Amino acid sequence: MLVFKGLRNLINRYFKNMKWQAVLTLLLLYGFSSWLLLVAAGEKNLSGPDFIYWLIVTASTVGYGDLSPETALGKTIVAFYIIPLGLGLFALVVGKFAAFSAFQWRKGVMGLKELNLNDHILVVGWNEQRTLGLLQLLKTEAKLYRNRDICLCVEADMENPLPGNIEFIRTVSLNDSDALARASIDKASTIIIDTNRDDQTLSAALNIYSKNKTAHIIAYFRDESLSNLLKQHCPTIECTPSVSTELMVKSAMDPGSSILHHELLNAETGMTQFSIVVPEHLPEISVRDLYIPMKEHYSATLIAIDLNDDGKPEVNPSLEKRVKAGCTLYYIAETRLKDLDWNAICAR
Repeated sequence: MLVFKGLRNLINRYFKNMKWQAVLTLLLLYGFSSWLLLVAAGEKNLSGPDFIYWLIVTASTVGYGDLSPETALGKTIVAFYIIPLGLGLFALVVGKFAAFSAFQWRKGVMGLKELNLNDHILVVGWNEQRTLGLLQLLKTEAKLYRNRDICLCVEADMENPLPGNIEFIRTVSLNDSDALARASIDKASTIIIDTNRDDQTLSAALNIYSKNKTAHIIAYFRDESLSNLLKQHCPTIECTPSVSTELMVKSAMDPGSSILHHELLNAETGMTQFSIVVPEHLPEISVRDLYIPMKEHYSATLIAIDLNDDGKPEVNPSLEKRVKAGCTLYYIAETRLKDLDWNAICAR
């Protein structure tokens, strides 16, 4: 018992924490010493590539039997040196590889890995009431359009809420530059900031804007005064207010309004609101010439146009309005329009 206990302590002390460089050195020494012993024993059919193949097959206990030692001394060396030592090294390599894989997976779940993302959607902050549903809807939208990666960056003591579906970064502060760098913030194309407190959202938005001014940044505020303050310093950030009060009023005056708005925002079922940018090479066209073919050929209803590209779309524009290249169109359809034939529309 003392021998086995001492052996276990030896393995835990030296082999469990052994670095990969030391493991590789052991494997090389094992292979070279095995080859020297077999050569000294007079083995001639176990040399070159055949020896490497035979050693791997033997050490891993597969044992195809197509190659084997021929001399009595060679067989003794295999039985008492190559196989026992090979089994130990094989178990060591497999165990370390399994532990390394589990550790890397755990780092990902705990949000400790450095990510290499590009053109992704970064969600900053965790709100118990909304964020999980937000991530699920974003995942649905991402599958339908451009299939972008989604990354969640939080300061809460939690694990990845959707492992395997989204990337995850955990930090002690949403203003931590190292954590934001691990989330590839400089390469994100869309950034959504939604925290439990408006002052935290404001602080995070100012910091994020300084690191990536080209991304489409959306910040959720309950207090409109703070969103106006943010717009003064970061004019390109889109501040999203809470509309729950307005929805209740609309439902009171026009029953069913809240259900209607829910359907328009639901990416999974029913008609949904989308947007599309008019290609640069197209000539000016009237709203009338856009509205009719979109409805006839694509079952899409044009509802608003951002004529000045200032983030303030004009809802229900007149049919005589002129639409220029680069304008953003907002429409209602069952799915996003990916193959819109602009030339056929302009030829009307």
